[in-house]
Amino acid sequence: MYECENGIPATELHGAVWKKSSYSNPSGNCVELARLPSGEIAMRNSRDPAGPALIYTREEIAVFLHGARNGDFDGLADGGI
Repeated sequence: MYECENGIPATELHGAVWKKSSYSNPSGNCVELARLPSGEIAMRNSRDPAGPALIYTREEIAVFLHGARNGDFDGLADGGI
């Protein structure tokens, strides 16, 4: 198993199966996530699939998703906080 860190080119995450939201628009303006063999979660910009990936622990993703479901980030998409 290889060691990966934040900023690793997404193309170096061999075997990663990238998923994006079913709410993603056709122009590809979204983020994609992939579970890594280590159990960590990688995130990349769908408009730059060979660009850098951010690596998160499962716990970090779980906390983020909980906040998103709770509405903690609702103002970000419309220009608020």
